Amino acid sequence: MAESIQYPYLPEGRELLYVPEDNPFMAEAKKMQAKSTDAKNPIGIVLVKDGQIVARASNMSKLTDPKLIKLHSKYCVRRLLKVPSGKGYWMCPGCATSKQHSESRLMAEAKKNKVETEGADVYMYGHWWCCEPCWNAMIKAKINNVYLPEKATELFKR
Repeated sequence: MAESIQYPYLPEGRELLYVPEDNPFMAEAKKMQAKSTDAKNPIGIVLVKDGQIVARASNMSKLTDPKLIKLHSKYCVRRLLKVPSGKGYWMCPGCATSKQHSESRLMAEAKKNKVETEGADVYMYGHWWCCEPCWNAMIKAKINNVYLPEKATELFKR
């Protein structure tokens, strides 16, 4: 499946894997999506080690006021400048930085709780790829695999 999808970013030697939406770990990631403060692109994520969920997170938005969210959707600096997805978060005060992305927040949550991440897997619901800073955080944490729901590109590509 990964060969036919053009991801905005994918590190050499890595791939995104897919599981059914009713996979128990994916179902938990979907539950975490409800805790996201990003009304436009909510994402939930879980970290699985030895068959157990050891950490949970969701992405957070800088903007929570509905009027500001609407304004940002029309006048996002990155979108107006046609900055590629996953790049230049610093350019727009309304865009979440990569530290607010679900993957980075999951790695921070695991570290805070002294969870051993080496060899663990990530299950993410709400997006169809991972940006470079998030991949870097997961690679640094020695994450084994990243799983998305089947048909993630159809469900979440914007």
